[in-house]
Amino acid sequence: MNAEELILNIAVNMGRLSKWAMEGKTQRIRQFIYDTETYLNQLENVHKSEKFKSTYTTFKRKFEQLKNSTPNEIWADEALTWANILTHRAKLA
Repeated sequence: MNAEELILNIAVNMGRLSKWAMEGKTQRIRQFIYDTETYLNQLENVHKSEKFKSTYTTFKRKFEQLKNSTPNEIWADEALTWANILTHRAKLA
């Protein structure tokens, strides 16, 4: 997969994570955090444009924070915000 495809996959996962956080489905959250990490690891080895690198760096930092915190409404809002940001910026990758 290229960078744009990986980013869109991550964006979809972030949207799902947001939904499941609001529904309290912690098992699904763990599964999709793992899947998202897999995409991030793949993205690490794919060429990314200079225009996208700051978004990528910021997202990785925020994803680590989310991964290590307890899902709640604020967590869900952060995940959904990143789903939207990544969807819009995937073409820059």
